[in-house]
Amino acid sequence: MSIYLARFARSICAASAFDIRSDVTLGGKLIIEQVGNLEVSYAPFEHIEREARIVIVGITPGKLQATNALCEIRRQLLDGADQNSALAAAKVHASFSGGMRANLVKMLDYIGVARSLGIPSADALWTTHGTLAHFTSALRYPVFFSGKNFNGQVDMTRSRPLVRLLDQCLAEEAATLPDAVWVPAGPTAGIGVQYLVGKGLVRSERVLAGLPHPSMANNERVQYFIGQKARGKLSAKTNPAIIDVARESLIAKVAALPTSPEVARAVSLQQLRPRDRGTHGRP
Repeated sequence: MSIYLARFARSICAASAFDIRSDVTLGGKLIIEQVGNLEVSYAPFEHIEREARIVIVGITPGKLQATNALCEIRRQLLDGADQNSALAAAKVHASFSGGMRANLVKMLDYIGVARSLGIPSADALWTTHGTLAHFTSALRYPVFFSGKNFNGQVDMTRSRPLVRLLDQCLAEEAATLPDAVWVPAGPTAGIGVQYLVGKGLVRSERVLAGLPHPSMANNERVQYFIGQKARGKLSAKTNPAIIDVARESLIAKVAALPTSPEVARAVSLQQLRPRDRGTHGRP
């Protein structure tokens, strides 16, 4: 059971969806900690998918994701769901929601993650194959800097409240999923993952680092990464050489990962078929 949900459930259920969408902190009622310009607020992202083979890591839930999670858990609780079920439903509903999810799916498919997992597309991680993925953030709960979404304005490994989130929350997820592959969505999320690597909590060979951040504001880098924008049409803000190196490294690293049993069986059948055809005298 979540100690934070137990603490905040009454306020969440008493609010309307309009209240939540108007102020994701509910007038400060959901604030966990505030230090200077940093504010850590509550949204229901505690659920850990314990059978996951891949962990997709953002920076922190933004206002959109936090709003979606709070509205969903409010609906679940008012409909009579138990806390664990409500937390699981809210987590999947809100994680990487909006245009960010579409960009992330395109990049994961491009580097071969879906093929490695034996699914048609990474989009299935949010639908039919949800147990394969654990969605999280380097900073589990929404962090705001001067009222805006935190995006690395300060080093998360040098800020006391943010280090606490890394040590208490992200470390818990690493301990729960020791054999999973970790995919930081962008370089700032990667700082949190590398913090765990440095502590020996995540193995470096299980980290697929190098994806551009999947936000809509980063569309140009995403489009270049997946081959939808030509190098000659890039603006000065995009360094194609860095993306090229990261892309090739990720493709090679995914190709070297152990495949799912389903993929292994399919590959085995493909290798057998030519010999079968020869045995029976067919071209």
